Amino acid sequence: MNSATDNPLVLSERGEIISAGNFHGEYPAKACDFLAIAAHELASMSERRIERLVNPALSELPAFLVKEGGLNSGFMIAHCTAASLVSENKVLCHPASVDSLTTSAGTEDHVSMGGFSARKALTVVENVEFVIAIELLAACQAIEFLRPLKTSAPLEEVIKIVRAVVGPWEEDRYMAPDIDAVKELLREGKIWHAVRHHIDHYTHNQSIETRVFSPTMSFVGSGPPRVHGKRKSSSTSSLGSNKSSATSPTLPNKRIRSVQKMDI
Repeated sequence: MNSATDNPLVLSERGEIISAGNFHGEYPAKACDFLAIAAHELASMSERRIERLVNPALSELPAFLVKEGGLNSGFMIAHCTAASLVSENKVLCHPASVDSLTTSAGTEDHVSMGGFSARKALTVVENVEFVIAIELLAACQAIEFLRPLKTSAPLEEVIKIVRAVVGPWEEDRYMAPDIDAVKELLREGKIWHAVRHHIDHYTHNQSIETRVFSPTMSFVGSGPPRVHGKRKSSSTSSLGSNKSSATSPTLPNKRIRSVQKMDI
């Protein structure tokens, strides 16, 4: 009865019934639309990385990440699947909250379309999961062609988790079960938990700020972190240079005088 998205609000303990226009779901509808757009960008970037992996001109690896290309299509169809899901998301990212039609003989003059906004946001997120799963499979397969070289410790742990459910591709096989298995790893958070302690360790032990801040970026408080040690040394050197520059004007005068004597 006291839902914040319906009208009226019944306050039984106060003996009041309040109609305040709380029926409108415009705000959550727009939030769901923006959620779909933000999630879609993850898949859009992921699909481009898949392209760089399967394209031998860019990766310098076997075409479509499989031996005996031509006989095997490798990740060709998987990349097509990722591209189709990204294209589908582009349509689903059209905001539902911008639409409204009058109903109920003109009494319902404006609606949020929040229900469909939420449903299509869920569809976009599911499509993103599939695309990232395909990229993860492609990345692990690409590493197989570079063995016995090893990548970083966090990524080796990720590969180990993926290989626990999906083996390397030696020849074409039905890929849907592999994609579903890796998607479940993502949903269960196993990939994140494999690398989280590495990320936390890096963050906690980062003594020098390495990020480059934009001159147009705004900060709340004192601004970006400052490395006092380096700034102190730089200021000391600048003071030294200022000191030398303060005494240096006498040198040009001596040169000018010597030149004048030579001319005479």
